[in-house]
Amino acid sequence: MALLLKGGRIVDPQTGLDAVGDIVVRDGRIVEVGQDLEIAKGQVIECAEKIVVPGLVDIHTHLREPGFEYKETIESGTRAAAHGGFTTVCAMPNTSPVTDSGSKVRFIVERAAERGVVRVHPIGSCTAGQKGEALAEIGDMVREGAVAFSDDGRGVQDAGMMRRVMDYAKTFGTTVISHCEDESLAAGGVVNEGVVSTRLGLAGWPAAAEETAVARDIRLCELTGCRLHLAHLSTAGSVALVRDAKERGLPVTAEVTPHHLFLTEDDIDPAYDTNLKMNPPLRTAADREALVAALVDGTVDCIATDHAPHAAHEKELEFELAPYGTTGLETALSLVVTNLVGPGLLDWTGMVRVMAVAPRAALGLPEVRFEPGAVADITVIDPEARVEVTRGWFESASANSAFLGMRLLGKATDVLVEGRFALRGGKVADR
Repeated sequence: MALLLKGGRIVDPQTGLDAVGDIVVRDGRIVEVGQDLEIAKGQVIECAEKIVVPGLVDIHTHLREPGFEYKETIESGTRAAAHGGFTTVCAMPNTSPVTDSGSKVRFIVERAAERGVVRVHPIGSCTAGQKGEALAEIGDMVREGAVAFSDDGRGVQDAGMMRRVMDYAKTFGTTVISHCEDESLAAGGVVNEGVVSTRLGLAGWPAAAEETAVARDIRLCELTGCRLHLAHLSTAGSVALVRDAKERGLPVTAEVTPHHLFLTEDDIDPAYDTNLKMNPPLRTAADREALVAALVDGTVDCIATDHAPHAAHEKELEFELAPYGTTGLETALSLVVTNLVGPGLLDWTGMVRVMAVAPRAALGLPEVRFEPGAVADITVIDPEARVEVTRGWFESASANSAFLGMRLLGKATDVLVEGRFALRGGKVADR
C-alpha cells in the first residue's frame, strides 16, 4: 500500500533536510521525498504543523521477557515504545535466564517477530549468567542477531575479565556496553552520597563509584581497540573522562538518560518516592548541568531511556529495599521537547541527532535516512500536543515513572516501522 505523509516539517541531518515537504512510502520503503507530491491511490496522512523525523531509537531498554513477565513483556514493552515514538529498541540481557547464548538471543528475535510492535535488537551478556566469571557465548550470539554486549545491571567487576570480553568482542566487530559501577565503592548505596543522603538518612553512592569504572573501561578500550559504549552517565567527572577519550580519538560513545538530564537528588524528599531510586542514582544540580551541556555539544552522543519497569508491589517497599529504575520509553520524547527543544537548547536537528542518528551509529545499527530506497521507519511528532503523565496513560505493563504527575509538551502521533503503522493518531496499532 502507498502512503503519502503530506505537508510536515521534514528533519533529517543526514540528508540536510529541514523543510516542509512530503514523503511517499510504498512496500515499506521511501520512494520519494519532495514538495507537492501526489499518489494515485493509497492513504494520505496530513502532517501539517508536525515534525517528521527518522524513527527514534532506544538502545537501552529492559523488556523483562523471559522471566519477569509480570513487570513487562516484549509485547507490552514494544507497545510502550511505539506510544513513545520509537521504531526500534535494544533489549538488555538481564532477564531470567540471562541472554548469554545464541538460543536465548534467538528466542527474543522470534518472540519480537511474533508479538512485537516495533523492531527489537537483542543485546547479549558479556559473561555467563552475568556472574563475571566466564565469557558468554559471544560469537554464537552475534550469529543469532545480538547487536552489542553488556552485563548491564551490575557491570563486569574484574578488570581482567573485562579485557577478555573486549578482546573477544573486537574480533566480531561488535560493541561492549559498560554499566559503570565499581560495586566496592557503591557499597549498597541507594542515593547520591552527599547532602541529600545525609539529610534523608540513606546510604550514599559516591560519584567515584561510576567515574572509577568509566576510567578503567576507557583505558581497556585504548588497550584492546574494542568499541566501547558507556551507559547512563550521571556525573560531571564521567563527562570529563569521555571528552578526553574522544579528543584522543578512542572509539568511545556515551549515553545519558532523561531522568539524569531532568531530575536531581534534590527531587528526593522525605516522601521517599521509590520511583526516584535509580542505578546510577540521581546526582547533583551541577552534574545535571554538565550532562545537558555534554549532550548539546556532542560529548555525550545520545539519549537512552534505561526503561526499567517494575511491578507496583515492588516499588511500594521501603526505599532501601525497592528495586532501582523508572520506566522511560513513553515520556522521553515529551521530556526532550519540553526541556531541551522548547527552551532552545537543542533544535529539531539536534533532537534527531541524539534520539535517532547517534544511537544507531553507537551500536552500528542500519541507518534510516530520508531518501529514495531507504527503509520507512518514521516518527511523526506534534510539538504542541499536551501530555499529562498519569498511570492510566501508559501502554507499559508497569507505571513506575519518575515523572508521574508532570504536564509535558510534544508527543508522537504516528510511527511507521518499515511502512507499517505501529502508532496511528496517537493510538498503538494492533499487529
